[in-house]
Amino acid sequence: MSEKLSVPAEHLPGGGYTPAAPLKTASDVLEFARSRKVAQVDVKFIDLPGQWQHFTVPINQLDEDAFAEGLGFDSSSVRGFQATQASDMLLIPDPATAVIDPFSTGVPTLSLICNVKDPLSGEMCARDPRHVARKAEDYLKSTGIADTIFFGLEAEFFVFDSVRFDQNQHSGYYFVDSDEGVWNSGRQNDGKPNLGHRPRYKEGCFPVSPLDSLQEIRTQMTMTLLSLGIEVEAHHHEVATAGQCEIDMRFAPLTRMADNVLTCKYVVHNVAERNGKTATFMPKPLFADNCSGMHCHQSLWNGGQPLFADPQGYAGLSQIALWYIGGLLKHAPALLALTSPTTNSYRRLAPGCEAPVNLVYSQRNRSAACRIPMHSQSPKARRIEFRCPDALCNPYLAFSAMLMAGLDGIQNKIDPGVPMDKSDGVRDIFGLPEEEKAGIKTVPGSLEEALAALEADHDFLLRGDVFTTDLLETYIGYKRRHEVDPLRLRPHPYEFYLYYEL
Repeated sequence: MSEKLSVPAEHLPGGGYTPAAPLKTASDVLEFARSRKVAQVDVKFIDLPGQWQHFTVPINQLDEDAFAEGLGFDSSSVRGFQATQASDMLLIPDPATAVIDPFSTGVPTLSLICNVKDPLSGEMCARDPRHVARKAEDYLKSTGIADTIFFGLEAEFFVFDSVRFDQNQHSGYYFVDSDEGVWNSGRQNDGKPNLGHRPRYKEGCFPVSPLDSLQEIRTQMTMTLLSLGIEVEAHHHEVATAGQCEIDMRFAPLTRMADNVLTCKYVVHNVAERNGKTATFMPKPLFADNCSGMHCHQSLWNGGQPLFADPQGYAGLSQIALWYIGGLLKHAPALLALTSPTTNSYRRLAPGCEAPVNLVYSQRNRSAACRIPMHSQSPKARRIEFRCPDALCNPYLAFSAMLMAGLDGIQNKIDPGVPMDKSDGVRDIFGLPEEEKAGIKTVPGSLEEALAALEADHDFLLRGDVFTTDLLETYIGYKRRHEVDPLRLRPHPYEFYLYYEL
C-alpha cells in the first residue's frame, strides 16, 4: 500500500485545534485546556429537530466532577426536551470530543459535545438524540451481527452572497443571490466589469476556476475540518449554478460521524460568514436546478473485518448487505421522516429530478435510492449508499434509524428484490417506459406522508430501547405543529401567479 502524506501542521488553522489523540478522561481534558491556555468552555448539545445548542462557562467552572455530575441547564426552551415543570437537566461532557473552537474570538475556548442526563432519575435523557445514537451502537453489538457500523458522507450545500426572506400576515417572499448565479450574466455591475464566468444551470459539476469561484472558501472549510480531526476525502463545486458545493467526509463510527456532521455544518456556516457570504444546507433553495442531499455510505464490520463484501455476490455484495438493503427499502417511507425531515426536503425528492425517489437498488446508478459504489474492488471499500437523506436531518436520529432498518432486514432476511440495472442504454430510472415505472415503489411525496408512515411503521426502531415511543411521538407532534400545519395555512407566492385573476 502506498504511503499517504499528512497535511503539514503549519497549513492548518491555528496549527490544529485537536489534541494529539482523542482524550479519554476528565483529567486529560483539563491538562489539554491548561496546555492551550483555555479561558472559556463552550458546551454543545443537540435539540430534537437537529440544531446545535450551546452555552459557555469560564474555565474555572470546569473540573473533574463536571464530567461525572454534569453542568446544569434549563431545558424547557430547547425544542423537543422537557416541559417547564421538569426543565432542570444536566450536560455530561464527552472527553473524546474536546477541541479548541476555531471561531472563538481572541479568547482560547474549549469545545465539548455533551450528552443530556436527568438529575432526578440519574438516567440519561431518552429524548437526547446523541443518547439514541449511542444506544443504537450498543444494540448493534448486542445482536452479535457486527460490532461497528461506519458512515461516510457527501454533504452538499449552497454558498450565496445574500439572502432575504419574510413571512407575515400580508406578504411572503424569498430572494437569494450569488454573483456566480448564471442569471447575473447580463447584470450591470455597479460600474465594475461583468467578467461573465458563471456555471450555467445544471452545468456546475467539477469546473475549474474562474467558473468555480468558491475554491478558496471550500479550502478554508476543508482545512478547518482537518484541523479539528475530521478527515476530508474531497471537495468540489456541485451541479447547480450559484454556489452549490460538496464536501465528502471519510467514514467514521455512527456517533462520531454524527458529531462530524454537526461540526461540518458549524464550520461551513462560520467560514462562509467570515468571507461575507451565507451558506445553507436547505435541500431545494433554487427552482429548476439541482438540489442538495447528504448521501450516506454505510457498512457493517465485525472484529475489524468488513461484512458487506463477497466477490461472488451481486456488485460484490454479501448476503448480509443485500438483506440490509432490503430493510432500508422496506422501511424507507418511515425512515424519510427522520432522514429527509423538512417540507423543503420533498421539493428535492420529486419525480423527474436527479434525486432518488424510486425505492430500488443498483450498482453505480445514481437514480436508485440505494446505490452500490463501484470505484474500488477492495472488500474494505464495499458499502451501500442510501441517497435519500439531506443535511437538515438530525444525524444522530437519522443514522440510528438507518442502522435499525438495516438490522431488521438482516434479522428477518428481507429480500430487496431484483436490482434495477439497465443495459439498453437507459441512463436512469426516470427514462424507463411508463409501464415499467408503474411497478416501482416511490418515496413519500411530502413530509406529512412521511410522518404518517413513521407513525404506522416504527416497531423496528423500538428494539433494544434505542428509540422510545415518547421520543417518536414528540418528534412527530413537533413536526406537524411547527412545520407541516403552519406551511399548509399560508398562501404560496406561486398561487398568486396561478389563481389571482381567475
